[in-house]
Amino acid sequence: MPYALDPSHSSIGFAVRHMMISKVRGTFGDYSVDAALNPADLTSSTVSASIQIASISTSDAGRDAHLKGADFFDAEKFPTLDFKSSAIKKAGDNYTLEGTLKAKGVEKPITFAVEVEGPAKDPWGNTRLGFTLRGKMNREDFGLTWNQALETGGVLVGKDVELTAEIQLIQK
Repeated sequence: MPYALDPSHSSIGFAVRHMMISKVRGTFGDYSVDAALNPADLTSSTVSASIQIASISTSDAGRDAHLKGADFFDAEKFPTLDFKSSAIKKAGDNYTLEGTLKAKGVEKPITFAVEVEGPAKDPWGNTRLGFTLRGKMNREDFGLTWNQALETGGVLVGKDVELTAEIQLIQK
């Protein structure tokens, strides 16, 4: 069954180490999700997503511009971050979502841990499903290699990026 994204009840974010001592968090404000779901057997479902790099926000305009630029995502040349599922597997009470992530023209496999809530009926009679996704990517695998060595050792930006999403879908 086709499901549509409810953007006002969804979010996509990330976190990466800064100076080896803390994490910087950010979000993407413009994205789409296409899902063909079978709530009775989610393992037979498919999902794809496309994120507009220009919508990145870390609450720092200078950093956001740097992330959109050629040192990182090169949003002018590669405007989207794309995901396409290849398998959904049951994992205890939850699921894993396997697929291909494409960033800066590079495609690599990625796996997300998925928690599912619902289905539930909203007050207007619509059927909704909620998903919490958690995954990790090595940004350097996608050509996002800019960094700066620190005087005290280590680097300015960590390699591992935690990816998170809270997605609510409405049955069409």
